Amino acid sequence: MRSRPSLPPALLALLLGVGLLIWLAFGDTQRFQSRAPADRPTDRDSLPRVEVSLSRAQPHSPHVRLQGQLEARQAVDLRARRAGTVSELPHAQGDRVTAGERLVTLDPGDLPARIEQARAQLALNDSELEGARKLSGRNLVSNNELLRLKSERATSLAQLATLREDLDDTRIDAPFAGTLDRLDVDPGDYVQIGETLGQLVDIERLDAKAWLPQRRIDDVGEGMPSAVILLDGRRLDGKVSFLASRADDATRSYPLEVRVSNPERLRIAGASATLDITLPARPAHRISPALLVLDEQGHLGVKSVDDDATVRFLPIELISADATQAWVGGLPDEVRLITLGGGFVEPGQRVTPVTADETRDAS
Repeated sequence: MRSRPSLPPALLALLLGVGLLIWLAFGDTQRFQSRAPADRPTDRDSLPRVEVSLSRAQPHSPHVRLQGQLEARQAVDLRARRAGTVSELPHAQGDRVTAGERLVTLDPGDLPARIEQARAQLALNDSELEGARKLSGRNLVSNNELLRLKSERATSLAQLATLREDLDDTRIDAPFAGTLDRLDVDPGDYVQIGETLGQLVDIERLDAKAWLPQRRIDDVGEGMPSAVILLDGRRLDGKVSFLASRADDATRSYPLEVRVSNPERLRIAGASATLDITLPARPAHRISPALLVLDEQGHLGVKSVDDDATVRFLPIELISADATQAWVGGLPDEVRLITLGGGFVEPGQRVTPVTADETRDAS
């Protein structure tokens, strides 16, 4: 076999040079484009994105709601002050009466006659004592006789007063204006001393009573406005009239009363009610309950972004909350809250904050 002739060294060098020139001219055209290449991602674009919203504090009047019970402002059991037979009942059960009206009369028996006798005896004692004083001025009556007559007059006077009091005890009058809510006797009934005859209540003024938890004792004070909400939704307006200074030993809560007017005399004494006490207004932020988080120490707060685009945990005071909103205190007047993506970033981490509008534009 004949061997292939080799190229002369000079010709080989010439060919390699021509090929190199061609590659330099046309082989890397992608590096010489008319438009600049796209920018490389910056550090800001590599940071996690979180959605933020600017929250501003606004005046908020928080409320304290308690479950309580309505009671008549005045209520008294009518009791017999002496034994006797019921002779008269001027009013029926349920009647409205004024202060001083007769409610029950017992048979006085011989009290009127004994009172007349005591009056006559007192008149005789007065006459004898007056005559003795005149004679005493002329030394015709001894001092001992004069003292005896004075003692007899005092005895007659005391006896008359006792009989009059016994007669008063046969008549039971209304101590205040109200409703004869219960009448337990009928004419002819014989009653003993201390026996209950009925009950008089005043329902034009009511006290709503409840128990205030000790954690709210510094928030509530006497004179604060309060609404009493009935089971059917009706409202009675009043004010806190009493707040105990000492907590109950068993419940560690404080007795509280709200006094309300009941001009229509609704029959609600003894019924359950909700006390809605309005506290003084204070600056607070209204946020979604979903934004509330706990830090490693278990403190309740929110996540925000500061001016350096750094995530911060801000502890808050929970004023009130329900399923749709929460009112919180302890935050600056203006704060950028993380509303989306907060679960993926930690305090101290730098982020790229965007608003809800920017998020929608990007999508």
